Amino acid sequence: MQQRNSGNRRPSGTDGSDFSYRMVVDNRYTKVANGKSSLSKILIIQAVVLFVGVLDMLFTLLTKQPYDTLAVASTSITFISIIIGELGRKRSKANLLKLYVAASTIGVLGSIVAVFLSNIQLKVFNDPSIWETEKITLLKIACVSLGLFVQIFSAATTISLIGNMSPPKRAS
Repeated sequence: MQQRNSGNRRPSGTDGSDFSYRMVVDNRYTKVANGKSSLSKILIIQAVVLFVGVLDMLFTLLTKQPYDTLAVASTSITFISIIIGELGRKRSKANLLKLYVAASTIGVLGSIVAVFLSNIQLKVFNDPSIWETEKITLLKIACVSLGLFVQIFSAATTISLIGNMSPPKRAS
C-alpha cells in the first residue's frame, strides 16, 4: 500500500473493506479519559470550596476569635489531598488516587466533626434572629455541607477511575 497523502483521499491498494481489521480503542481507555476529565473538574470545585473555608478561617482570625485546631488540621489535610489527587490524575497513578480518596475523606470528616464539636449549628438554627450577626458561622456550615457533597462525587469518580485504570482481569 502507498503512504497516505494529506486530504481525505483513500490510499491506493484498498477499497475500504479492511475496516474490520483496523484497531479500535478499548472502551476502558475512553472511560479513563472521561474519568480524568471529570476528576479534574471535581478537584477544581473542591479547591474553591476549600478556599472559601480558608477565607472563613481568616475572618475568624481577624475578629480575634480563637481558631479551631481540628478545622485547621482538616483543611490542611484536604489541601494536601487535592495536590495528591491532581498528581495522581495527571500521572495516572492508582496508588496516589487511592491516597487522595482516603486523605480527602479524612479531611472532610474532620471538618464535619469540627462543626459538630463547636455546637455552632445548634445556636444558629435554634434562633433564626441571629442569622444576620452569624454570617460567618452560616458560611462555615454551608462550606462544610458543600464539601461533603463534593466529596461524595469525588470518591465515586475516583473509585470508578481507579477501577478502569486497573488491568483487565484474565479469564482462567
